[in-house]
Amino acid sequence: MPKLKMPKSAPSLDMTPMVDLGFLLVTFFILTAKFRPNEPVIVDVPAATSELLLPEKVMQITVDEKGRVFFDLAGKDIRREMLNRMVQRHPQLKLTEDEARKFALLGMCGMPLNNLSQYLSADEKTRAALDAQTPGIPTDSINGELGDWIQSGYEAFMADAEKHGLEPKDIKGDKALRYAIKADGTTEYEKVEQVIDVFRDKNIFQFNMVTTLESGSK
Repeated sequence: MPKLKMPKSAPSLDMTPMVDLGFLLVTFFILTAKFRPNEPVIVDVPAATSELLLPEKVMQITVDEKGRVFFDLAGKDIRREMLNRMVQRHPQLKLTEDEARKFALLGMCGMPLNNLSQYLSADEKTRAALDAQTPGIPTDSINGELGDWIQSGYEAFMADAEKHGLEPKDIKGDKALRYAIKADGTTEYEKVEQVIDVFRDKNIFQFNMVTTLESGSK
């Protein structure tokens, strides 16, 4: 009986499911990505020989080469609540609902309170010009604006944690708010010391200094 010969053909692979999976992954990353707002200043931080990554729950104070102070705290809802508490502390701060919404979406901010409304109501190009001109957040004991931002940020963070079911006694370790100072390598130490003094006034004695990893270090 003659053998049945199967016709020879090149093997084929249907890539349609893989293409569908690729589109699903791209869509997922687009929808879940968090875009970082533009920073008003670029800071060239000094190098260090050890590496410790900052946690997500961090309040960061940035001091640029001119000694200007900028404040940042992640989380839209936390920033909104922080602003509400600043308004309570400074009733002269009058902001519209639209300005408050814009603040919640901002990143780092270095506007004194008397210029904040003008800054938030401006377009992106004007904000960039205001960022270049701002003297930064006052750190002196007379105005006390940096200390009020720190206190309001802490209270807003704790309120948000409790809203998510955490008791104050449970907000510790990686669940606690961390503090960091990011200073330019050429910043005068006196300017950084002013920020540290504000931390001390708020009974904050543990904080991180933001640096880059020195070349060749592990």
